[in-house]
Amino acid sequence: MVIGFMFAAYSVVANDVIQTLGTFLSSNRERPWWVLSAYTGTILTVVLIYGWINYNGDVSYGRLSSKGLGELPSPFYWWYMLPPLVLLVITRFGIPVSTTFLILSIFSVSSNSEEENDPIKILISIFSGESTIGKMLLKSISGYAVAFIAAVVIYLFIAKKIEKYFIDHKYLKADNKWVVLQWLSTGFLWSQWLIQDLANIYVFLPRQLPLSYLIATLILIIALICYIFYNRGGAIQKIVTTKTNTADIRSATIIDFIYGVVLLIFKEWSNIPMSTTWVFVGLLAGREFALAQQINIQSFATVFNVVIKDLFKVFIGLAVSIFLVLLISLLQ
Repeated sequence: MVIGFMFAAYSVVANDVIQTLGTFLSSNRERPWWVLSAYTGTILTVVLIYGWINYNGDVSYGRLSSKGLGELPSPFYWWYMLPPLVLLVITRFGIPVSTTFLILSIFSVSSNSEEENDPIKILISIFSGESTIGKMLLKSISGYAVAFIAAVVIYLFIAKKIEKYFIDHKYLKADNKWVVLQWLSTGFLWSQWLIQDLANIYVFLPRQLPLSYLIATLILIIALICYIFYNRGGAIQKIVTTKTNTADIRSATIIDFIYGVVLLIFKEWSNIPMSTTWVFVGLLAGREFALAQQINIQSFATVFNVVIKDLFKVFIGLAVSIFLVLLISLLQ
């Protein structure tokens, strides 16, 4: 359990956290890493403690109450270690994998009866949306679509007057108000991401977390965030830096706010876990298409190739997740 949590914590921080805080990191590249770590660590502490108090020790905000996730597995088999280990390897290649599918899917299938663990039946339940995994997939695809459409609509309106101004005036230092707005939007986004994705880490620990576990895990996660910020994001950060003008603090503010609002909408929709990775990739894809149409910085063909590559990487994670689910169903 403990080793699984440690692997999951590192792999989720290295993969999902950088997707969420990537624009914050790139637009504040001149600030000391410890300042950024202190800010995000403070928000993490507040969100974690609030969830622990208000959800009777459940820091996942009820995300682990779905079928198959409500109880800690007993006994705790060795194969629960596979998802975070695979995630560590994939992250090294800069692939934005959905940790929700990769980690939670294993716990969901491992709780099923022997009859329910037939590989064919599992595949049918996934793609029909009947199982917990299927519901997570449906919600995640919806998240991608909503984020994509929202980004296209918003940037069709603001690209020429606002985003183009940011691009044409890169040499101008952003007003202090933009710094404040960007840090506020990042704080909002970061809190919404934590509420969605803390389940991916804490699925390895008791659902009613003892106080000693809370303190120890909080210290560990903050230490991992400091390490990632010290290394300026790693390979996953390229997903952000290759997109148009994401290093501009003003552009990053708008991206973070839209991302946070979409996560808030889906948080209120249901407690079914979802992939924030899909939302993130969908948002950037819609933004790139709208900018290409409005200000012609890149051709549609170039944008299409980049979007397809990002989507392909996301589907790699989904394919690996389904493969592990089927493998474990055979091991049981």
